[in-house]
Amino acid sequence: METVVGVFSARDPAEQAVRELLKQGVPQESIVFLTRSESDALSLGRDIGAFAGGFVGGAVGLSTGVVAATLLLIPGIGQVFALGVGATALAGLIGAKAGAAFGKATAQHSGTPEPTPEHVAPEDVEFFTKVLTAGRSLIVVRTEFKDVAKTASGILDRLGLGTKERAAATQPVSGRMQSVVREAGGVTVLEIRGRIAVGEGNLIIREFIQNHVAKGSKKIVFHLAGVDYIDSSGIGELVRSFSTLQREGGKLKLASVSPRVMEMLKATSLHTVFEIHNDEESAVRSFGGQSASGAD
Repeated sequence: METVVGVFSARDPAEQAVRELLKQGVPQESIVFLTRSESDALSLGRDIGAFAGGFVGGAVGLSTGVVAATLLLIPGIGQVFALGVGATALAGLIGAKAGAAFGKATAQHSGTPEPTPEHVAPEDVEFFTKVLTAGRSLIVVRTEFKDVAKTASGILDRLGLGTKERAAATQPVSGRMQSVVREAGGVTVLEIRGRIAVGEGNLIIREFIQNHVAKGSKKIVFHLAGVDYIDSSGIGELVRSFSTLQREGGKLKLASVSPRVMEMLKATSLHTVFEIHNDEESAVRSFGGQSASGAD
């Protein structure tokens, strides 16, 4: 399953992104919009619903003049509005409790439903919590098809936050992603160079995490000094890696993040999600180990 993540600070570009995703053939059931803003949920749901019929469908569907969305309750953040046919499935993925769907007529305010009882969520919800509490909204596209992921990634890269930072990476360090794995004081370090992008680095990272988790490796550092570009699919893969290790009782840390990538992480508030160290040695030491350079 491919996961593509776009981060937005305003409703208008998010709405444009959803419209373009739908126009380019990304299935409605693959797209979910997450926001803490009820007004954004209602406005975007009404506009997109008029454009795409049942996009907001969720639990109660959409009729003329009525907006519907699924209400999620995420521990540590509270209520979040999720628009999209796939909202309930996403709730299961992130461990959020899906509450009653709600509808509102544009001419009549019916009140916000009471959130459902709190539900214990797995650690992967931390990503959503930190980005949403920073006042951002999210578009998440989940699909089994690489061509759909590539289309979605291109749209979210162009319209989401971090666009300028990604656009600045016009001359990749080494084109396609290259990687080197080493062990340092009981910590596994993956040094990456090039691009973390759909069909390239994201698949290499996914295989790396799967293999090392299967072997019991739960202390992992991504050394990113040589990474010049991360697309929306790459962001999704970093989040997937973070979540997978959290669920297994492990930890992913980032080290030596290149200036371009750091700017993108800050623009999207993702720097609050990951533990980031200035260099590999300090990242390894934070696990209680010694870096390869420190061991020499």
